[in-house]
Amino acid sequence: MNSKKVTIVMYHYVRDLKHSRYPEIKGLDISLFYEQIMFLKKHYKFITMEMLIDSFENGSALPDKSVLLTFDDAYSDHFEYVFPFLDKHKIQGSFFPPVKAISEHTVLDVNKIHFILAAESDKSKIISEIKNELDKFRKEYNLDDISVYYNKLAKANRFDTADVIFIKRLLQVELEESLRKIITNNLFEKIVGIDESSFSRELYMDTEQIQCMNRNGMHIGSHGYDHYWLGSLDEQKQRIEIEKAIEFLILIGSDIDNWTMCYPYGNYNETTIELLKEYNCKLAFTTVVNVADIQRDNRYALPRLDTNDIPKDKDAAPGDWFLKC
Repeated sequence: MNSKKVTIVMYHYVRDLKHSRYPEIKGLDISLFYEQIMFLKKHYKFITMEMLIDSFENGSALPDKSVLLTFDDAYSDHFEYVFPFLDKHKIQGSFFPPVKAISEHTVLDVNKIHFILAAESDKSKIISEIKNELDKFRKEYNLDDISVYYNKLAKANRFDTADVIFIKRLLQVELEESLRKIITNNLFEKIVGIDESSFSRELYMDTEQIQCMNRNGMHIGSHGYDHYWLGSLDEQKQRIEIEKAIEFLILIGSDIDNWTMCYPYGNYNETTIELLKEYNCKLAFTTVVNVADIQRDNRYALPRLDTNDIPKDKDAAPGDWFLKC
C-alpha cells in the first residue's frame, strides 16, 4: 500500500543521561532511543530525505506508515550514539547543524539556557538571579518589574513547568537581544561555570564528524548560521543566515541540489519561505506537532512529532499518531 503521509520524528539531546554531568537535561536516554527505533522498525517503514523530496517533486508515493528521523543541533551525542546505531540498521537520519556553534566554537543561547536549567534543580534560584540581573539593567533598558514578565510568560506547556517556560521565553524572546545575551552569559558563567569554547567543543560535533556522517549516507541539512528566530529578522539578515548556512553545506559535502532547512525554534515567516524558494531549498521543517501530509502541507512548513509522542518500548502498542499516518 502506498501513502502520501509521513511521520517525521524530531530529536534533540540523545545521550547516556544517567552517566552524564547533566542528568537533568531534557533529553532522550540512549537506551530508550534504541527501544524507540526498534518500535518504529516494527510498525513503520523508514524512508530517506531523498524519497520525501522526490514525493514532493515528482509525486511518487511513499510506503504506508512512512517515518523519517530528524536530529536538530548537531550534538556530539548524535555522532557517538545515534549515527553508529542508524548505520548498523541501515536507517538514514537527517541532521541539522547550527553553523556558528561548530565553526566558531560558541554555545547556542538556547543550549546555555538548557544547561543553566539542568545545573540548578531549584528553578526559583535561577529566577532570583534573573531578578538581580533585571534590577541591574532596569534603567539602561527601561525594564519592567520581574512580576510583569512572569505574569506574561509563565505558562506551562506539555513538557515544561511555568517557571521553566518563564526562564526560557524571557531569555529567548522577550528581552532585547543584546540584553538577553548579557544575562544568559552571566547566568551560564555563574551557574554552569565552564569556559564557553571548551563547552562548545564537548557539546557539538565538529566538521570532520559531520562530513563522516554525510559520506556514510546521512542527510545533512541547514539549521541556520546563528540559530536565530528567522521570523524576527528582516529580509537581508535572513538572506545572510541562509547564505552562510549553504556555504557550510557545500564545505561538508552535502548534496546542495537537495538541501533542506530545519527552522531554529520552528520560527519563520513568509519572507523566509520566499527566500528558501529563491535559493532552491527543497523542504523545510517546523516544530508544529502533526503527521505530515504531502497533499495538504506546504513543503516549507512540514510538521513533526516529538520523540515524546512515540513509544519508547519496542513491544509497546501503537498509539493515536500511528492511526493518523
